[in-house]
Amino acid sequence: MRVFPAEWHPHARTWLAFPTSGYTLGDTELDHDKARKAWASVANHASEFEPVSVVVNPGDEKIAKKYLSSACELVSIPINDAWIRDSGPSFVIENRELKAVNWIFNGWGAQGWASYDKDAKLATEIANLLGVEVLDSPLVNEGGGFHVSDSGELLLTRTVQLGKGRNPHLSAGEVESQMHELLGTKKAIWLERGLTRDYEEFGTQGHVDIVACFTPDGRVLYHDQRNPNHPDYLVSAEVRELFIRAGYEVVAVPAPDILSDGEGPVDFSYINHYVLNHAVLLCAFDDPRDKEAKAILREVYPGREIVLINATEIFARGGGIHCITQQQPEVR
Repeated sequence: MRVFPAEWHPHARTWLAFPTSGYTLGDTELDHDKARKAWASVANHASEFEPVSVVVNPGDEKIAKKYLSSACELVSIPINDAWIRDSGPSFVIENRELKAVNWIFNGWGAQGWASYDKDAKLATEIANLLGVEVLDSPLVNEGGGFHVSDSGELLLTRTVQLGKGRNPHLSAGEVESQMHELLGTKKAIWLERGLTRDYEEFGTQGHVDIVACFTPDGRVLYHDQRNPNHPDYLVSAEVRELFIRAGYEVVAVPAPDILSDGEGPVDFSYINHYVLNHAVLLCAFDDPRDKEAKAILREVYPGREIVLINATEIFARGGGIHCITQQQPEVR
């Protein structure tokens, strides 16, 4: 039997990648420093709770060591970018063996600004390093584009898996069938769209991991934009109604009070957290809602320490803490 363990199941380690070039790293030395500090903060905090491996582009090892804790293992593999949730493997377990799903990665729908010739090979490179079987998928997909529950439910977004830059030739049923086969899931729930900012130039076109996720007790957390002047106000209402109609108990996680930055309406989200063996790394934005989100996550994940990490610089580059981490489940 094949299973994609829910993210709160025991981990053998956490994987990250270290920013090396392009828009993620930025144009100036100050930008470089901000990006490296933001990624390293997540890696260093994670290393306090479980083993951490950080993929580093060959030649960047000396720089990475200046920012990363000595507890982090550095793994030299050629990469273009640092969003390992999307370009790295999605790990499954089958017959007590770890295996790595290798989605086709094409830069979030073959977007013109994206370079991905190296990142498209990353999942296989990591799998080979670990000595585990690679399960090649014919789907264009990313790890941040789906979420899985304990009972085999699968969250997807129509503008991602069925989008014109990914799998426009497939029906929803065909996508579901292929993902169920690879992940061991049984039921798919489709969101119509993601958060508004995610459809701009450097967005993913609707990744679910800033919108909604399951909890260990079977509820659903969703991003609740409560200000009617923000375009995600309507998105939140749609998502809430979708899950209520499907019979789920929902937990509203408020969006930060901040509504916009220099580029427009923000998609800052507490949904984009990362669950560790004994902790949860929760995005913070120096916002009054940070404490409220922390209290909600403490109730959802009892017994785990809730660690707030400022994620503003990560979101400024297109994602959050969940987007730059990938769990390797423990095989028992």
